[in-house]
Amino acid sequence: MHGSNQTLSLVRTSETPSTINPSPECRTAPMGRIVAPNLIETPDGVRLYWQEVGCGRPILFLNSWAMTTRMWDLQIAAFSDNGFRCIAFDRRGHGRSDRPPGGFDSDTFADDLAAVIEALDLRALTLVSHSMAAGEVVRYLSRHGAARITRAVLIAPTTPFLLKSEDNPNGLPEELFKQTWAAWKQDFPKWVADNAAPFFTPQTSVALMRWAIDILLEISLPVALATNRAAVRTDFRREMTLVDVPVLILHGDHDASAPLALTGEPSARLIPGARLNVYEGGPHGLMYTHMDRLNADILQFIGETRKP
Repeated sequence: MHGSNQTLSLVRTSETPSTINPSPECRTAPMGRIVAPNLIETPDGVRLYWQEVGCGRPILFLNSWAMTTRMWDLQIAAFSDNGFRCIAFDRRGHGRSDRPPGGFDSDTFADDLAAVIEALDLRALTLVSHSMAAGEVVRYLSRHGAARITRAVLIAPTTPFLLKSEDNPNGLPEELFKQTWAAWKQDFPKWVADNAAPFFTPQTSVALMRWAIDILLEISLPVALATNRAAVRTDFRREMTLVDVPVLILHGDHDASAPLALTGEPSARLIPGARLNVYEGGPHGLMYTHMDRLNADILQFIGETRKP
C-alpha cells in the first residue's frame, strides 16, 4: 500500500538530557561484553564501536553498505529528543570498529548484531535498518530469534535476493555487479561521485550530499567489495517468510540503488503482515530526502505496535 502524504511532527515526551556516553539510569542490566567505553567485543574478538543518545524505549539503527553511525545523526537527534534511547554501531571493518581480515558475511553480521544487543541487554527493541542492513535484520531473526525484538523498520531494503537465477528471473545478472566492482577497483571515488545524484533528490542541498558522500568514502575498498558481494549474493527469501515481528517497509518509487519492484515489494509480500509505505518520487536516501515523513512514519508505527 502507499503511504499517506501527511507529515506528522515529532512531539517531545522527555526532557532527559542526551549524552553520547551511556547514562546509568538508562539501564538496569549488566553490560555483558562491553570491554571499554563505547567498545563491544564479539565472540571472535572483534571490537565494535557503538554510541547511544537519550533514554527511553530503545531504537537500534543499522547502517547502510559502507556507512558508519554518523549516517543516522539526523534521526538520532530527532528520536532522542522524542524520548527514545537511540543506539548505533559501526559494522566490523567500518568507522571506529576493528578491521579484521574476514567475517564480512551475513551470518557474521547477524552475530555481531546479536553481540551488541546482548552486551547492552536491549529488550523490547525497535530495529531500524537501511539498504543492506535489512538482510542483517532478517538473518538475525532467523539465527537468534525475536525474543528481544518488538518491531523492525526496513528502509529501502536490498532484500530478498538481488541476483538473477532460474527461480528469481527478475533479479539482476551477476555480470552487472562484477562490472561495478571492477569500476571500484579502478577509481572508487569517481564512481561514487558519478553515481551520487540518484541517491538524493534535486532539492537536496549540495552540503548534505557532500556530507553523506564523505561518510561513505571513509570505507576501505576491500571491505566495501566484501560487504557488497555478500549483500548481492545472499538469498533471504525463505527466512523472510518466517519473520514473526511487525515490519514496516519504507521505499521510494524512484530508488535507483534498490528498485522497488525488485526489493521493497517482494520483501513486503514475503514477510507475513508487513506494511509497505511507498514514497512517491523517493530515492534510496530517504533518511536525508524525506526525513520528516520518514521519522513520522516510524514514530506512528512504534505507537501502533506498542505492546500493552
